[in-house]
Amino acid sequence: MRTVGVEEELLLLDPATGAPVARAADVLRRVAAEDAAARSVAGGNVEAELQQQQVEIDTTPQSDLDAVERELRAARARVDALGRAAGVRVAPLATSPLAVTPEVTPKSRYAAMVEHFGLTTAEQLTCGCHVHVEVSSREEGVAALDRVRVWLPVLLALSAGSPFWQGQDSGFASYRYQAWGRFPGAGPAPVLGSAAAYDAFVGTSVASGVLVDHAMVYLDARLSQRYPTLEVRIADVCPRVEDAVLIAALCRALVDTAIRSWTHHAPAPDVGSELVRLASWRASRSGLAGDLVDPLTHRPRRAADVVRSLLDHVHDALAEAGDVDRVEAGWAALRERGTGAARQRAWAEQDGDLGRVALRVADELLV
Repeated sequence: MRTVGVEEELLLLDPATGAPVARAADVLRRVAAEDAAARSVAGGNVEAELQQQQVEIDTTPQSDLDAVERELRAARARVDALGRAAGVRVAPLATSPLAVTPEVTPKSRYAAMVEHFGLTTAEQLTCGCHVHVEVSSREEGVAALDRVRVWLPVLLALSAGSPFWQGQDSGFASYRYQAWGRFPGAGPAPVLGSAAAYDAFVGTSVASGVLVDHAMVYLDARLSQRYPTLEVRIADVCPRVEDAVLIAALCRALVDTAIRSWTHHAPAPDVGSELVRLASWRASRSGLAGDLVDPLTHRPRRAADVVRSLLDHVHDALAEAGDVDRVEAGWAALRERGTGAARQRAWAEQDGDLGRVALRVADELLV
């Protein structure tokens, strides 16, 4: 089976108010001290991110989803303990419910981004879930990218958990996707057909001078620069581990299904990026609470029915991996409890305190 790895961006919160706090340096100093004191540390890496109010964790590549879940729980447990020791709570929030002024991490690349993109970078405090799925070659990776792209908005709808922005309801289930989309390199990739075409697309994008570097090709899915993987980047960070594992399972199944299609010489769906962008906007707007754009007909369809179409599309791959029961149970649980966006709105309606909403999400870090 293909290996899968998960990267999560997480917010650091004041434990009393739920407001984001710029304490990443404190947490990372504790990471360095812990790493220096031990040959190996359960929970993997904890790293800096764009803003000082957030950190990133990751898992190692694993072929077994139980191992992915164990590693992700260990990673969250480690950063939770380090955060508490530094006097902060760690929350799997894609955006802060409370108003916040982000503080950019002092790195030359981030300074260049602020200089180049102005408020788009300075105001960007969002947290995503990135899933790395193993591919055997860059040609295979592009073949997968060409075929999974139409289904990625469904993953966004499943993960949608960022309804609030700067202290108010944004009207979106995933406002993170809207905020992130302000970067010019963000969004769906076109159908490219080959690794050479992918490289030409990325090279031309960077050569335009609009992007600071190759890493700013912020596509919804892309070939990783560091690993032999297709990196699916469209999802919000998920409050609960089980939902993150559901997204990881679906990403792998989509890649497996795509590669099977490619090896049988079936063409990639001839769907323009403008239609995929519309589907992503719809998923960002309503999550699972309304219609989604059907990837096959490009017409509105009930969200639950579109998710079922996704599950049917990847069923054979899930079955081969032994993941059908896990994914079906995960989808049923998510559908029953609601997305992160739906639950945050319900909590806000109950008592009107957005700080308590943020801290309730922090309470789900280890669930």
